[in-house]
Amino acid sequence: MSLQHPDRDRGRQLAFRPALRRARGVDRCRDERGITTAEYAVGTAAGAGLAGLLYKLLTGGFGEQLLKTLFDHVLGLLGIG
Repeated sequence: MSLQHPDRDRGRQLAFRPALRRARGVDRCRDERGITTAEYAVGTAAGAGLAGLLYKLLTGGFGEQLLKTLFDHVLGLLGIG
């Protein structure tokens, strides 16, 4: 009587039979290289969009007033301004 787990033996059998692996869908479950690339692409696009939004906000009149108020508040807390 074998004390090994039956799925472990099945994995060894599938490793040496590529046709059997494909038929049971094992290769489809393990090949996720493209998903990582897609996640990086989405993250890069989101970061670029956020950077563009911040640039537009901070270079306009609203951004100047926001930064002036922020610096005045910080200087006031430090007792400098």
